[in-house]
Amino acid sequence: KDEEPPTRLPGDLVVWFFVGLELATFGLLFLAFAFTRLLQPEVFAKGQASLDQSVGAINTLLLISASACAAHALASVRVNHHRTATRWLFCALLLGSGFLVLKTHEYLAKWRSGVDFASNDFYILWTMLTGFHFMHVMAGCVIFALLLRPVAQGRYSADDCNALESGCVFWHMVDLLWIVLFPLVYLMR
Repeated sequence: KDEEPPTRLPGDLVVWFFVGLELATFGLLFLAFAFTRLLQPEVFAKGQASLDQSVGAINTLLLISASACAAHALASVRVNHHRTATRWLFCALLLGSGFLVLKTHEYLAKWRSGVDFASNDFYILWTMLTGFHFMHVMAGCVIFALLLRPVAQGRYSADDCNALESGCVFWHMVDLLWIVLFPLVYLMR
C-alpha cells in the first residue's frame, strides 16, 4: 500500500510561532475590550455608536478578498503559472492597501470630529486594537510587495514556495484577527 507523504504546515515554523504569539496578544486585547465594556457599558455604547459599521464591513470584504487573492497566488505558483500568480498577488496588495486607505480616512474623520483617542477607555482600546491591526496590515502589504518580484521572476515552484507560503500564513492571520475584531468592536452592543 502506498503511504501518503507526511503533511506539513505551510511556510516557516518561525512564522507559526509568530502567529501564535500575535493571536495570544490580540486575544488579551480582545478580553480587555470585552471586560472593560462590561464595566463601562454607557461609554462603550456611545463610542460604538459613533463608528461607521459600513466602513468596517467594507474593510472586512477587502481583507477577505485579499486573502482569497493570496491563496490564488499560492495555488498558481504551485502549478507554475507565475504570471497569474503575480496578478493575484498584486490584487491582494491592492486590496490590503485599500483597507489601509479606508482605515486612515476613518481615523482622520474621528480626529477631525474632535475625538481624542485617549478621551475614554473605549477610544483607547479602539485605537489600540485597530491601530495594532493596522500595523499588521501594513506589514502584510510590505510582505506582498517584497514577494511580487520573485513571484514574477518565477523563483518559486511547487517544491520551493516557503517564503510565499509564510507571507500568506501571515496575511491569513491578519484577516482572521479582523474577522474577530470587526464584530467585537463595531457590531456587538
